[in-house]
Amino acid sequence: MNNVALVTGAARGLGEAIARKLHKEGYKVAITGTSAASVQPVADSLDASGESVWAGALDIRKKSDWESVRDILTEKWGGTDILVNNAGRSQVAPLLEITPEQFTANVEINLNGTFLGCQVFGPHFRDRGYGRIINIHSLAGHNGGTATGAHYAASKGGVSTLTKVFAREFAAAGVTVNAVSPGPLDLPVVYETVDPDKLETIKANIPVGRLGDAEFIADTVALLASPGAASVTGACWDINGGLYMR
Repeated sequence: MNNVALVTGAARGLGEAIARKLHKEGYKVAITGTSAASVQPVADSLDASGESVWAGALDIRKKSDWESVRDILTEKWGGTDILVNNAGRSQVAPLLEITPEQFTANVEINLNGTFLGCQVFGPHFRDRGYGRIINIHSLAGHNGGTATGAHYAASKGGVSTLTKVFAREFAAAGVTVNAVSPGPLDLPVVYETVDPDKLETIKANIPVGRLGDAEFIADTVALLASPGAASVTGACWDINGGLYMR
């Protein structure tokens, strides 16, 4: 095991928090965004020398991009051990006003992107005899969403199914596949996309009375990424302040 983790969508927010946590835990971290420039500031803040951090562009809708990143990390560090499928697209729109193009765009990024990441890195992990895949799901995938659109909710609902399918496929090879499902988080993107009045209503309806903590989500990802998490696979870890209980 080379202690190499790939975190997608790490330019800011939850992805950045996850990348910082894994780097702090001693992992070499590859972070990707829509462009290398978008994630370079995070990379520089972690390790300006580039010895333990790599920043690059990844269009998660393209299998060839996934394969390219896999090969780059194999050449740089000898292989990858952990994949965090965090990159995603969140949109707010009334159900009956969502266009076919908007629906397709969300599915291409949130669902297809996760599928391709698992499809490319799953066999890489299998062949190495070890791997951890953590898919970032969402409360919206369980309950249809508290603030997001149906296109986002539907795409995230599919992520939970993909998690189970890939977990079953690779379980015997020492590869685990799990999902972490946050509710509304205390992050800039939430304040940017949700109407302030609606956000106050959401907060009032959260049983614990507060938005989620991105650092705790990152801690959970690090736990699932650890060697000790060998017997946990196909699971979806709900962290939503009690908005969804099962």
